[in-house]
Amino acid sequence: MEFSLDTLITLLAALSAGIALTCLLLLLFNLLERVKVDNLSCDYETRKSLPVLIRLVMPLIPNVRFLARSNTFSHIREQTREQLFMAGYGDSVSDIDFLSAKFLFALLGVVALVFCIAAGRPLFGIILLVMLPLYPSVWLRKTIKQRHHEIVKALPNVLDLLTLSVEAGKDFLTSLRDILGRRRLDALGEELQRTFHEIQLGKRRTTALRELSERVRQPDLSAVLNAIIQAEELGVSIGQLLRIQGDMLRNKRFSRAEKLANEAPVKILFPVVVFIFPAVMIILMVPILMQAFKLLVR
Repeated sequence: MEFSLDTLITLLAALSAGIALTCLLLLLFNLLERVKVDNLSCDYETRKSLPVLIRLVMPLIPNVRFLARSNTFSHIREQTREQLFMAGYGDSVSDIDFLSAKFLFALLGVVALVFCIAAGRPLFGIILLVMLPLYPSVWLRKTIKQRHHEIVKALPNVLDLLTLSVEAGKDFLTSLRDILGRRRLDALGEELQRTFHEIQLGKRRTTALRELSERVRQPDLSAVLNAIIQAEELGVSIGQLLRIQGDMLRNKRFSRAEKLANEAPVKILFPVVVFIFPAVMIILMVPILMQAFKLLVR
């Protein structure tokens, strides 16, 4: 009986230590991701700098760049290029360099595993071996999600301003230029500004808008851009179209917020069952079980 109780307590302690270590590593990666190098100002370009962990391996990229250029990884390179443009880093880092950084993180995971085994901590080494190669991809997907959220948040207001300017008598490009000159530069403003410069350099408006949609790949923004392209090709009044699109996006944002509010009780159920409920049960039941085992042993 005593051996079974001690084994149960040991297993619970080991499980709690593993969960605590995993949470600590996730917190450490999150904190390191927020650390920026040469963060001397607070403009949008500075906030876009790469995380410190990825920047630390950048000097070593030329050693494995030949591997990233291999034809074996051509499909992965294409996916990485698309994801980098979606995250807003297409002009900051190439797909070959980012893929090389992934290879370096995998190599660091192997080195960490060897050192941890030599130090008698194989479990910690296995955790690093799994998490280090996944870190660049996880960071990139998280950045894309945050950027899309920022675009969705700013899009209805930009459409309202465009609608007012167009209905006041300005053309589309003049309205876009005035709005970009007065708004704080964010994810949507950066993409619109790039598209505006491309149109100024001679690219057709429909082509520039279509490339913007393919570059960002955010569903709401793509729907608005496709509607503008169709209105441009068919000669439809763009003011009424922008007003309709703005109302639709505002209603969609309200529905999305309502959906998230309804999902909150379901999402909170998992941490309650996995973390809070077992802790409460241990605090309440372990003393009772220990007393019961002592009585049974007697």
